[in-house]
Amino acid sequence: MTAEIICVGTELLLGDILNSNAQYLAQQLAKLGIPHYYQTVVGDNSERLKQVIEIATQRAQILIFTGGLGPTPDDLTCETIAAFFNSPLVERPEVIEEITRKYAQRGRIMTPSNRKQALIPQGAEILPNPTGTAPGIIWQPRTDLTILTFPGVPSEMQRMWEVTAVPYLKSLGWGQEIIYSRMLRFWGISESALAEKVAGYLNLPNPTVAPYASRGEVKLRVSAKAATDEQARELITPVEQQIKGIAGLDYYGADDDTLASVVGELLRSAGQTLSVAESCTGGGLGQMLTEISGSSDYFWGGVISYDNSVKERILGVKSEDLAKFGAVSSIVAEQMAVGVRSHLATTWGLSITGIAGPTGGTETKPVGLVYIGLAGPNEEVESFEYRFGAMRGRSLIRHLSACTALDNLRRKLL
Repeated sequence: MTAEIICVGTELLLGDILNSNAQYLAQQLAKLGIPHYYQTVVGDNSERLKQVIEIATQRAQILIFTGGLGPTPDDLTCETIAAFFNSPLVERPEVIEEITRKYAQRGRIMTPSNRKQALIPQGAEILPNPTGTAPGIIWQPRTDLTILTFPGVPSEMQRMWEVTAVPYLKSLGWGQEIIYSRMLRFWGISESALAEKVAGYLNLPNPTVAPYASRGEVKLRVSAKAATDEQARELITPVEQQIKGIAGLDYYGADDDTLASVVGELLRSAGQTLSVAESCTGGGLGQMLTEISGSSDYFWGGVISYDNSVKERILGVKSEDLAKFGAVSSIVAEQMAVGVRSHLATTWGLSITGIAGPTGGTETKPVGLVYIGLAGPNEEVESFEYRFGAMRGRSLIRHLSACTALDNLRRKLL
């Protein structure tokens, strides 16, 4: 038995709203061990929705709809499903009572248009909505097909899924096996290079290993199917350890780890502190660090030295070096790191200077050229040059610069 996710809403097709519902439901289906091979997004159009249902019923036994359950004319999900299966819509008085009660609690009066939300296909069960006004349905229009509908509001959909849908699906025998995944995270290696290193693991049947790449980071999802989380973890652990051994320092963490959180834990465990000096990233590095709760234990602050005068007056960068080598240079990056470390009296000083573009590049110093400086506790200082390329765009160059700076410090701490 397989499931299919069908998300209804023209706003999804236009890109006005991120389709987080599909991601959530996919993760939840995996937890229940319910395979699903297709996701469909369709606009608020009855005929096109019928075409989607026609296809979905030929390849899945559980259809999960989100969106289109509201009171407005473009909310067509329930009536279209009913029409497809030639079932009449029946007004359910208990739904009207519930909507009326919720409106009264908010000091409002239910409008006539809300009665539309009480129209349910004949024979369908109501899938209660604890927080919103639009109920869903659980319906078996034929013996080999189950339909569940949810509103498009993520918080409402998620609560309805947890409270009602999961127990219902488990009552059908699902949830006896689960799919558990670990996301292994890597920095400083390309997806293709990592895939070559772990090629022998990419065709395993259980657990499976799949590579992903996003914004400079490479990830390997290791997934196992088993009766319990514990059994799945037992399948994953040896594969995870072997991959980590192959990747070496390119592996930095798993699941919700970030470079900032990993660096933070290394600093905390060593009883060391960090300060940063940023030019082209404009505070982005500091933001990454301070997104971690408790980062004040090891991160003391930073200087956004965008103008050269700040580099000179605050960080002590030599004017003659700025004139001779330019602000985007290894020697300036090193002096920035030394200056912020000294000024804030921290164990480490980390700096970034570069050309994020799209303007400002030259033939010798193109857009995407970045220098990272690192000053350490024994007065050692070093710098690293990176050429991220103009085609990556300003935002991504700044992101890569901040992450790569953290990665350099991570490797040094290790």
